[in-house]
Amino acid sequence: MTAPVLVSVNVGTPKDVAWQGKTVHTGVWKYPAAGKQMVRRLNIDGDGQGDLAGHGGEQRAVLVYQLDSYRYWQEHFGWDDVGAYGQFGENLTVEGLADDEVCIGDRYRIGEAEFEVTQPRVTCYRVGLRLRQPELPALLVSHHRPGFYMRVITEGHVEAGDEIVKTTTGPGALSVADTDALLYLPGRDPAKLRTALRIPALSPGWQGSFRDLAVPPAPEAEPAWPAFRQLRVTRVVRETKTVTSIYLAAADDSTLPPARAGQYLTLRVSGAGTPAPVRSYSLSSDPEGGVYRISVKQEPQGVASGYLNRKVRPGAVFDVAAPRGEFVLDDDTGAILLVSAGIGVTPVLSMLHQLATARSEREVWWLHGSRGPAEHPFAAEAHDLLRLLPHACEHVFYSAATPAQRQRAHAAAGHITRDALAALAIPASAAAYICGPASFMTDMQDALTALSLDKARIHTEPFGALASINPGITTQQRQPPHQPAGPPGTGPQVTFARSGLTTHFSDEWHSVLDLADACDVPTRWSCRTGVCHTCVTTLLSGDISYAPDPLEPPPDGQVLICCSRPTTDVVLDM
Repeated sequence: MTAPVLVSVNVGTPKDVAWQGKTVHTGVWKYPAAGKQMVRRLNIDGDGQGDLAGHGGEQRAVLVYQLDSYRYWQEHFGWDDVGAYGQFGENLTVEGLADDEVCIGDRYRIGEAEFEVTQPRVTCYRVGLRLRQPELPALLVSHHRPGFYMRVITEGHVEAGDEIVKTTTGPGALSVADTDALLYLPGRDPAKLRTALRIPALSPGWQGSFRDLAVPPAPEAEPAWPAFRQLRVTRVVRETKTVTSIYLAAADDSTLPPARAGQYLTLRVSGAGTPAPVRSYSLSSDPEGGVYRISVKQEPQGVASGYLNRKVRPGAVFDVAAPRGEFVLDDDTGAILLVSAGIGVTPVLSMLHQLATARSEREVWWLHGSRGPAEHPFAAEAHDLLRLLPHACEHVFYSAATPAQRQRAHAAAGHITRDALAALAIPASAAAYICGPASFMTDMQDALTALSLDKARIHTEPFGALASINPGITTQQRQPPHQPAGPPGTGPQVTFARSGLTTHFSDEWHSVLDLADACDVPTRWSCRTGVCHTCVTTLLSGDISYAPDPLEPPPDGQVLICCSRPTTDVVLDM
């Protein structure tokens, strides 16, 4: 058997590349470097990584790809010539070291340097961008040819032609290909999963992913009903000048199923426009009360919120999706901290209802911030609920109220701040639930973490779309969601519920993700080929098809938007 050999050392610094109307900052362009090259702890001299969240760092200092895989893809794609080495973004092109033979934890000496194998290549759209094969990230996984990362044990010079000598065999004999399949492909072998967790050399990120996979997920409750059903407005209550509560019951007079405190409803607000806008609102009432209540703040230019505050009347009927959301109370018995600002009070008020109904013995801290009593909905309701709890305390903060108003409400002056929280001596063991404007939630997370609360027990509920995950995309001025440029589509209607946008699909778009990007709807993705599941999204209604099929299908009721197209009108929770 021929000894493995280093064929090429490839380096390159990150650069900006135009892609789909955006700019990608990437280090995937590598080029052969002649002569001896110095390998250091974080990379090779002259090399750099563009996205340190997914590439680079001590555990991913050097990327390796095999000459045999070059030949394989040349035949697969019918390429006349693959071109210079470094095409797959690798630092070291090697003869030998196949992915199904090299194991996590193996060590190799090349020239003066010694390396340890830490993980397979991260699935990333940028290798497809480099080779103009968008499906390549999925193919690298499904064909078991990902390549692998190594960390540098001993720094030193390497050059093409150096023999590769194995110095240590990793524990567990878990190959790179098997490790990659264990994370990304269905039919996982539990024994191999346990083996992976016992390999010290495996990078922390992959260890964390495998720990999550090793713990069977709690069975998720199915939505109480599929898609949309009709609910009838039974009461409309004006809470403040800008907040209105709407009570909903089944249009067919059947009993509504219980929800979970903190969940939200998604409504198609017929009457507010054409097409009817779709919006999501948190439940604000007892989740087991038999009637759903949402409480809507009128936004200055809000089409749906304006209609619900000014025009809706009892008897109106809306299409409503079943209660959803993971911002729900835990089953612990320890202290609980409910923190809100403005209309963010609604989901935590539902939690307070649940606690009060159960006459919970938990220590409950209720903190709410508002401008003043006129903008403080549910003040009396919350106060009455807290009186039903034997271990509850209430702290209200008014930022724009008179001393007399604060005195009547027993409210403190100003905003809820880190110093204000520190003065309250909140138990460090408390579980916190926070809702309000995005900046408020960020400030509260930071403040509570600084006060020694466990970050894993600090939960937030954003009102709008989730924060984007767009690796490599350079900072850009994001517009509010809008219709895509060009002629309107003629395909199925796609509604992005959290973003408040409905548009028609067109054959111009390869996927729902492409359409969302064109509309500046906040998106979350990485591979863009159905591998990593970063883009998984709740499908509220409608049907989709996949092209290509994902390597592992998402759970029922979820969709991978990076490789899906609508076959009917769809509503997505994004």
